[in-house]
Amino acid sequence: MPRFTVHVRDEWLTVPCKDATCSIKWLGFEALKRYIKNKPDNGGIQHIKDVCFVVRRCQGLGLLDSDDTIEDVLEDNDFVELAIEGDTMSQDFIPSQPGTSHLYLYIDNHHYISLDGNSLTSTDLVNLGKGLYKIKLTPEAEQKVVQSRELLDTIVKENKVVYGITTGFGKFARTVIPVSKLKELQENLLRSHSSGLGSPLSPERTRMLLALRINVLAKGYSGVSLETLHRMIQAFNASCLSYVPEKGTVGASGDLAPLSHLALGLMGEGKMWSPKSGWADAKYVLEAHGLKPISLKPKEGLALINGTQMITSLGAEAVERAEAIARQVDIIAALTLEVLKGTTKAFDSDIHELRPHPGQKEVALRFRSLLDSDHHPSEIAESHRFCDRVQDAYTMRCCPQVHGVVNDTIEFVKKIINTEINSATDNPISFLQFCETISGGNFHGEYPAKALDYLAIGVHELASISERRIERLCNPALSELPAFLVNEGGLNSGFMIAHCTAAALVSENKVLCHPSSIDSLSTSAATEDHVSMGGWAARKALRVVEHVEQVLAIELLAACQGIEFLRPLRTTTPLEKVYDLVRATVKPWIKDRFMAPDIEAVHRLLVDQKVWNIAGPYIEKYCMEYIPESRPSSPTAFALDPPPSPRKRVRLE
Repeated sequence: MPRFTVHVRDEWLTVPCKDATCSIKWLGFEALKRYIKNKPDNGGIQHIKDVCFVVRRCQGLGLLDSDDTIEDVLEDNDFVELAIEGDTMSQDFIPSQPGTSHLYLYIDNHHYISLDGNSLTSTDLVNLGKGLYKIKLTPEAEQKVVQSRELLDTIVKENKVVYGITTGFGKFARTVIPVSKLKELQENLLRSHSSGLGSPLSPERTRMLLALRINVLAKGYSGVSLETLHRMIQAFNASCLSYVPEKGTVGASGDLAPLSHLALGLMGEGKMWSPKSGWADAKYVLEAHGLKPISLKPKEGLALINGTQMITSLGAEAVERAEAIARQVDIIAALTLEVLKGTTKAFDSDIHELRPHPGQKEVALRFRSLLDSDHHPSEIAESHRFCDRVQDAYTMRCCPQVHGVVNDTIEFVKKIINTEINSATDNPISFLQFCETISGGNFHGEYPAKALDYLAIGVHELASISERRIERLCNPALSELPAFLVNEGGLNSGFMIAHCTAAALVSENKVLCHPSSIDSLSTSAATEDHVSMGGWAARKALRVVEHVEQVLAIELLAACQGIEFLRPLRTTTPLEKVYDLVRATVKPWIKDRFMAPDIEAVHRLLVDQKVWNIAGPYIEKYCMEYIPESRPSSPTAFALDPPPSPRKRVRLE
């Protein structure tokens, strides 16, 4: 028999349906009957037949026609919202946000990542967040988890006094708890610590958070039971995701508030989201997917919430997106240099061998592979070969030095994040080889906090220098192009305010780049007297990266628009391919039009790495075809030591 979960004001009601040919109107009245039955005053409803209401799906908020049959518009276990005319939206109903999640596209996939607590990468974690994979444990991880739990059970049986297992927490560490109340102790911990505020994490980011906590528990040092871990994995694979507010962590002792919210939903309390239900009470979401809430054993509540997974999961997304945009910025800047008729001299390999930072050499190599050369001649470059300009402005000439250090910064941060992803950050930690638990401080988030502050400072520079290149593109005194890249200036404003938007984002980034990890406030009655503030470091690093992407989207749009004024001349083959990619999404700017959608569309191209996917193969081919004459060839030569370009290979002006 099909059944449906209906939200009426402050109640979630399960309504069975014996006949699926009944109408949506019938379902609404059945839900109202059950609602009134549970209220002493009938919920303020005097005559049920006089109530006017609308019914909509929780997922997507699509309105349902009252005359449609249930079998035509709903599926078994669907979640719907009944809105009574005259009511405001129920305060505990969180509508789904169309467009914020695409997990439903992947929910039935059968591709798995096996977790062992030691080999997960930031790339894997982001893909898990997107729903590209489900999770399973390796047999070795399962064995370690079982053995670790046996040690905890022994401690409880022997009535040993161990922090967080048989005692209270924080300031109450010396308070011994009776065995009969150890389950209540763990449940109370999750309920009291679920005190976060702010908007919930997106489904993708909640998946990352849950996947990372599963990975840490899979190491076998936390004492969680295999049964509990399996239920967490089942919830992940079904995308049953707890309501996790983004604010509330100070980053030591771990990310207590967000991880408590994560665990609370798994207990069947609080709110939960799934592609099937949208937001609903956790117990109904779990039930609709045939899942059971976790039942906490001694120490398990603490094991679920003590760690840096909020900082690290958001940090993983930040560093992956930073890496993607740092590759594509060189392509965008190369296109701008072409439009501004710059020289390729500054990218000569001999210059960069004298200051051999890996990132700097790599960026110079990318520019050489994209700009005018025997590999890819450019008609635009040929048109100004004998001009009287000696050198370009810093924003073009110094791209290898400025972009390069960002690449090196990202590499440094990524190493820290990947180490943190596979670290045991619990407290206390269970050591099987010693048959004891030891209290330590691995939960402290200083490592990822400092690294993510550094990432924000580093990647911001890509937007800072890009904004100056946008200025040069828009300023006719510097570009020799029409003002603001549009004809009939005055009647049309062109890219005037797009440049202002870029300047505003860069200015906002300057404030966001102030390090959060230099701050600390004592908490828990001075027991936790130094904290990392890593949660804010991760959140603002993500925001900085997004701003950088948006500024570079504006530069890419402006550079492509500049190309229009240089036609019929053509640039190099890889840069023409990038131009074609943009023009397949955004048409040329002939006269003023609504610009925001264009910026958003090109921003999406960058987030999806489509610019790199187009130009990257040309860069790789350039490296493969050019064999250094003065150096021995090796399989890693191009990755570790970008080859020089003899002067016959690069045309100098």
